Amino acid sequence: MADKVLILVGTKKGAFILESDGARRDWKLSGPFCQTWPINHFVAHPETGTLYAGGGDAWFGPAVWKSTDLGQTWTHSSNGLAYPEGQEPISSVWSVAAHNGSVYAGVQPAGLFRSDDDGETWTHVEGLQKHPTRPHWNPGGAGLILHSLVIDPADDDKIWVGISAAGVFHTADGGETWEPRNRGTRADFLPEGENYPEFGQCVHNVVMAAGANGRLYQQNHCGMYRTDDGGVKWESIEQGLPSSFGFPAAAHPSDRDTLFLLPLNGDTKGRYMPDAKAAVWRTRDAGRTWQDLRNGLPQENAYFGVLRQAMATDRMDKAGVYFGTSGGVLFASSDEGETWREIEAHMPAILSVETLTVHD
Repeated sequence: MADKVLILVGTKKGAFILESDGARRDWKLSGPFCQTWPINHFVAHPETGTLYAGGGDAWFGPAVWKSTDLGQTWTHSSNGLAYPEGQEPISSVWSVAAHNGSVYAGVQPAGLFRSDDDGETWTHVEGLQKHPTRPHWNPGGAGLILHSLVIDPADDDKIWVGISAAGVFHTADGGETWEPRNRGTRADFLPEGENYPEFGQCVHNVVMAAGANGRLYQQNHCGMYRTDDGGVKWESIEQGLPSSFGFPAAAHPSDRDTLFLLPLNGDTKGRYMPDAKAAVWRTRDAGRTWQDLRNGLPQENAYFGVLRQAMATDRMDKAGVYFGTSGGVLFASSDEGETWREIEAHMPAILSVETLTVHD
């Protein structure tokens, strides 16, 4: 039994923490932290429990906040989070990942930085921006952002990033060299005959399946996909879903075939719950079939959206699943999506949801 489960919520007005014991019945809210900066991604180091919150905007600038005492005290640093003079300045941090002794930050305009001193100073991983396709990257609706950051738990040198709207890129040498990994993913907004390009896809979210071994899932602007070879080739798994469009995906912590998804009604139809009825969709067979999970979710007037990093699972034996809405409501399931309940409302717009499970 876990001592406690923390839900880490990044919002437009700071970071928040919800805490419960292992039963996950009652939740206590604390925050806002990070001096109410916009926080795009709020995560925990899975081994040390250190909290990292990446954010900022054109007014504040970029920074990664850090807490080593589960949110009681905070520091932040932007030391080194900058491109050379003459390049477009970095406006914010969009994604954070901590693994072993390094912390990574994905930024806007799209690029990758690494810290080897626990977030005190940052170094540009220049290989990504030196890729020959870089002059041709185009921004998505939120700008040119590096929002998905996946590190292979078995090999620190293997990293996947998702960039809107440039696609998925992979490095096997710690960031020195990169290659596009978009084969099989569509770009329906391009002319017919050109909609399977080498790069330029509008990837929305990339997550790694439990156990790694090359399996990743991707929610794209144009479809839902799975790869079993690290992105060398992607396979469409959108059949059976109500829409090919959405933002968040959350992998089960121990079952590589189970994935949770929140499709929206389409890119030009309002980007809210299909038919204004909320549902989380779950696959137990790696996307071959899907089931809609609605028990406890609003089935009328559900005109909210859920953003790309705003859904997560915890690491309990029966996984909890959580998602936050653009209207500041947080929903939770403690039984892998079978039943749902609202556990917090009236929060700022929720930008990210992650968890930390603390065991004895």
